[in-house]
Amino acid sequence: MRTLLICVGLLLLAPALGGQKMSNPSFDLSSVVYEQRIPSTPVASVKHSVSRPLISAHRGGRFIAGYPENALETFQFVAKQAPVIVECDVNMSVDSVLFLLHDNTLNRTTTGYGPAQETLWSEIHDLFLKDDYGTVTRYHPPSLEEVLHWAGRGYQVTLDVKRGVPVEIVVKTVRNMGAIDYASVITYNYEDALRAYLEDPRIKISVSIRNEEELKRYIDGPFNLKNLMAFTGLTERPASFYRQLKDAGITVIIGTIGNLDQSATAKGDRVYHQLYKAGADILATDRPLAVHKAFLD
Repeated sequence: MRTLLICVGLLLLAPALGGQKMSNPSFDLSSVVYEQRIPSTPVASVKHSVSRPLISAHRGGRFIAGYPENALETFQFVAKQAPVIVECDVNMSVDSVLFLLHDNTLNRTTTGYGPAQETLWSEIHDLFLKDDYGTVTRYHPPSLEEVLHWAGRGYQVTLDVKRGVPVEIVVKTVRNMGAIDYASVITYNYEDALRAYLEDPRIKISVSIRNEEELKRYIDGPFNLKNLMAFTGLTERPASFYRQLKDAGITVIIGTIGNLDQSATAKGDRVYHQLYKAGADILATDRPLAVHKAFLD
């Protein structure tokens, strides 16, 4: 790894347009240093093989100095290093513009302050994003339309629809942008999955299926099962359960975010290999570059 130190001088932000909720007196952007750690050997040229799982990069990439979560620049950086599915979070401004943000408030990941869904998009878009270490970057929150336009160049994205955002509006945006083939949506209950399906039966949907009862409900529903991706949770399930999902034509996602990623950090790459052998089609991880490297050998 070689460290690239980029010193960028930024003008102080103009006074916020939205009153106190958009101002944060603790940030001084007159002088900010960005540290970006760049792998010495990019591996994006390696083609995906059936002998390894697909990799879903949680929030598009996390814990990379100088690259914030849910940022187009982070997506591009990670995608250059490995063939990944970009998972990102869709929120909505008070004037109904869909954009990327994980939290309910702007506080943690931007230079703004206050509830995201009570703030105008024009104010949000002018904010600067912070990386996972709290460093302010020169990047801005992107709109969903900007992300879908980028993904249309040959990338796959999965859209985690946040609470308070109607899933139908997200699906409609995907359809209107001509992104049905490369954008899917994440839902957390049967009702939202059904709403997404009814808005456009072609949409690929990630659904929570953690047991046989939940599986049966989706099998008995109107869905095209080949368009469903079962998120089976953040712990490993019996291989026989993964086989049931595959037999139904449903793609299997195992979330390694948290404990399983930590276990792999401590015990080595065999953790990811074991999950793949158990039945994972997709590994959803905070360590996409490490997972990709684990399957190169």
